Amino acid sequence: MIFHVTYLSDGLKVKGYLSLPYGYHLPTSDLESLIGQFYGSTELTITEVASSIQPESRDLRSQQWPVFIYCRGGIGNVGRVKTTWIEEFSNFEHIIFAPTYRGNEGSEGRDEFGGSDQEDVLSAYHLLANLPFVDEKRISIMGFSRGSINATQTATQVSEVHKLILWAGVSDLAQTYEERIDLRKMLKRVIGGSPNKTPESFQIRSPIYLADKIKCPVLIMHGNQDTQVDFSQGQNMYNKLVELGVTTEFHQYDGCDHHLPQQAHLTAVDRMFQWITQI
Repeated sequence: MIFHVTYLSDGLKVKGYLSLPYGYHLPTSDLESLIGQFYGSTELTITEVASSIQPESRDLRSQQWPVFIYCRGGIGNVGRVKTTWIEEFSNFEHIIFAPTYRGNEGSEGRDEFGGSDQEDVLSAYHLLANLPFVDEKRISIMGFSRGSINATQTATQVSEVHKLILWAGVSDLAQTYEERIDLRKMLKRVIGGSPNKTPESFQIRSPIYLADKIKCPVLIMHGNQDTQVDFSQGQNMYNKLVELGVTTEFHQYDGCDHHLPQQAHLTAVDRMFQWITQI
């Protein structure tokens, strides 16, 4: 089951997708009640958007579940949440949550590419940690592409994050600005200038400058032929974390671009969840 949910972040109504582990169900009304109780509000809409062809006969509340927060890439309609990925992730016995970020898919506010929108992932984390069927000690966060910014920001603010995954992730936004001429206009508009004009604004959105605040284990996944986020960004982040003594693993995908070919993608997802669940 996949729900399109509304939750609160800085008082804004923000959208996200919540998916249950394959084969489990939870009535929409019960989820509405739980989220409403958390916020003290009954005006947050929740809609079931997908369910399995096979009967979902097992009650989600029969146990406590680990959670996987998927932070999307891009901005606006570019890189929006991939529901096909959510469906794939749901096969690995985790509750999946994917924030759309403010300003996207009907959410209030404005996406600032790792600015005030970092609160949207943090607020989602706190909501999920307070649901009775969630194991709050096993909430992991994955950031894909730009999502690595939001994922890392959350991991640096919440010491209880279980594990952090950076998949084809931006680690140095100033490097992205230099390499991606096609993104410069957007970045200057959203962030308020270039790296030369506002260096601090780029650094607070760059995981490599936040690395010393990361306490949880980190997995870095990157194709070595990535044409959107250069492979060196993953390498540099890995080297920085190793230098700092952070438990870190690197999954390199040879010959692969930003989005992996389907078979490599499925292998990467399987390896990622194996890494998450290993002790």
